[in-house]
Amino acid sequence: MDGYDFIVVGGGTAGCVLAARLSEDADSRVLLLEAGSRQPLETAPAAWTTLQGTSADWADTSVVQTATGTTIPWPRGRGLGGSSAINGMCFTRGHRSSYDAWVTAGAKGWGFDDLLPYMMRSEHAEGRDPAVRGVGGPLTVAPAPSRHPVSVAGLAAAAEIGYPEVADINSGLEEGFGWSDLNIVDGKRQSSADAYLAPVLHRPNLEVISDALGHRVRVEDRRCTGVEYSVGGEAFTAGCRGEAVLSAGTAGSAQLLLLSGIGPQSHLRQVGVEVVLDLPGVGANLQDHPRSTVVYSPARPIPAGVNNAEVIGLIRSDPALDAPDLQLQLLEIPYYAPTLPPRLPVPGQGITIAFAAVTPRSRGSVQLSDAQPGTPPRLDPNYYADPHDLEVMAAGLRVARAIGRASALDPWRGEEALPGPDVREADSVRTYLYKSLRTYSHQVGTCRIGTDEMAVVDTDLRVHGISGLRVADASVMPSIVSANTIATVYAIAERAAGLLRTHSY
Repeated sequence: MDGYDFIVVGGGTAGCVLAARLSEDADSRVLLLEAGSRQPLETAPAAWTTLQGTSADWADTSVVQTATGTTIPWPRGRGLGGSSAINGMCFTRGHRSSYDAWVTAGAKGWGFDDLLPYMMRSEHAEGRDPAVRGVGGPLTVAPAPSRHPVSVAGLAAAAEIGYPEVADINSGLEEGFGWSDLNIVDGKRQSSADAYLAPVLHRPNLEVISDALGHRVRVEDRRCTGVEYSVGGEAFTAGCRGEAVLSAGTAGSAQLLLLSGIGPQSHLRQVGVEVVLDLPGVGANLQDHPRSTVVYSPARPIPAGVNNAEVIGLIRSDPALDAPDLQLQLLEIPYYAPTLPPRLPVPGQGITIAFAAVTPRSRGSVQLSDAQPGTPPRLDPNYYADPHDLEVMAAGLRVARAIGRASALDPWRGEEALPGPDVREADSVRTYLYKSLRTYSHQVGTCRIGTDEMAVVDTDLRVHGISGLRVADASVMPSIVSANTIATVYAIAERAAGLLRTHSY
């Protein structure tokens, strides 16, 4: 089918926003292609961990990590809504410092103040500071309506050891501990597909094709002219007279560019893909938040939670730092790396204090495994390649344990099941951080914004050297933000939609 004004490849968090916003113009024909299912897997919000490894998850695994000698499971959403349909539903911005770092890295016009209007446009956050929080957006975000008693105790425990409770930890302006906004409305998950796409599926100018595996973009004379994809093994081509937008995520968008012959020529030749454009930054600059946990057995039965993760903290691992670099999260469930059994039995209940280095220095890559579109890419986050990240995580472990020992948690907290009292010295701490490592599923950076030779897109998200082709998802972030990334992805997609509708193609 020829003649689409916009083709959006990837119906995840960003793709649903793009399809909805671009189709607001009745004169624009919009096609949304999604590799996964049209129907989400329905679960209660608190059961989000059970969605990992299902048909709604690409269920990737990293390559063996040089530092740890282990592979790391990499959940990422597959289906309309993408990762917003399987994540833990925490909606929080990074500290403004982590966005202003983008400008320093070459993404002029993408600092916190530049992105703030698009953050606000995405949300409906009642009762907050109207200077920084939005009202009337598609996403209704708020803390849990009934606060879990363990979370209340955990917040008090953080205060007990000296960390302030702040009014809006989700704003991007505060440091300390507070109640996380959640993408939960009337007791149900609100995904990107729920908030943006479902209300507009009736539009005659919007076509959505699910179970459609993207193969590559077509390029003629350095212009994108369409997208090749397959449904049930049958091949199709969608022609585009306007622009194609890749929104398949940090792994998927880089993979699609590489399959299209756009990327580092040495790698493309190695896997047998014809080089269309030597763009060395495609797939490079991969970043993620490394995450580990301290787990306690319960001192008494723990009631069910809304999403089992209501409180977060954003702090500095060293008071001398210019900006926060460590996030902590309290969970009312036992949560730990699946290959790491607890020292004590945790029979389905427990308390977890998770910690993550949220401004990591390590960088990895996404590469092709071969030239076939359906083959999982080679994912190498390269965790702990920079020893600084391990130091931050060791500081996180100390803070998590201090919170866990605070008297405010005494009514709920039993014994330390992980890592256990034997893990005290530097060597045992390092070993535990290696064994307990898991992804926070916040991968970014493989198609980053910039102007240097390793940048993939310009400040209008256009792929360098190819007209009619943009990228709009977490992959364009020059560096990772100091929070769960989904709120930022919504803002990127909102801004991308504005750029696409404003600029003539």
